[in-house]
Amino acid sequence: MLRVIAVDDEPLALGQLEKYIAKVPFLSLVAACPSALEARKVLEEKEVDAMFLDINMPDFSGMDFVRSLRHPPLTVFTTAYSEFAVEGFKVDAVDYLLKPYTLSEFIASAEKLRARFELLQAAESGGAAASGSVFFKADYKTIRVEISDIVYVEGMSEYLKIYLTDEQMPKVVLMSFSKLLEKLPASRFVRVHRSYVINLDKVAEVSSGTILMTTGKTIPIGDSYRSALMNLL
Repeated sequence: MLRVIAVDDEPLALGQLEKYIAKVPFLSLVAACPSALEARKVLEEKEVDAMFLDINMPDFSGMDFVRSLRHPPLTVFTTAYSEFAVEGFKVDAVDYLLKPYTLSEFIASAEKLRARFELLQAAESGGAAASGSVFFKADYKTIRVEISDIVYVEGMSEYLKIYLTDEQMPKVVLMSFSKLLEKLPASRFVRVHRSYVINLDKVAEVSSGTILMTTGKTIPIGDSYRSALMNLL
């Protein structure tokens, strides 16, 4: 769950952000703030992972607000002025929503937030499995899997299918992608699609929309994961 704040000096725009956030299951609204100063108070008092932030606000613009923070949360800028787009990405914004934006556009930005957040979490826990093997619960027993044998992992509802180098049938485990990535070294394993995590050591070729693994399997690249993947490569 991503803990987010909404920041906009326009009441209607702030209300729309609140409604859209409520429609995304993996977002949890911490606070709706009518100014950057109010947002700063919230950031000082509560845990916040990300913010949807208007740029053009009186007294203290959204851009200046982000620059003033020592450790700003992940940010999606919202504004009616397209000329701010380049500036937004200069401060490492995850995305940029041009008003008026639709619910589908908002959800696409939220997915980008989630992708970036998961990558950061994986990087922070990269030491969880520096080398060797990991253990999973599967088929009413605990199995040992060599990290170097994992080619890719496919999500299947509440289960994950772990595909190994020399085995045709995957290991099926009851686990979320976030828990999986805690077990694996972040320098080698990355989520490239809402349904796939890959081992970078097993990549044979990367095109604009797909990844060819050394086993011959083709993996799609999700739009919200593309930039993070390319940065790692």
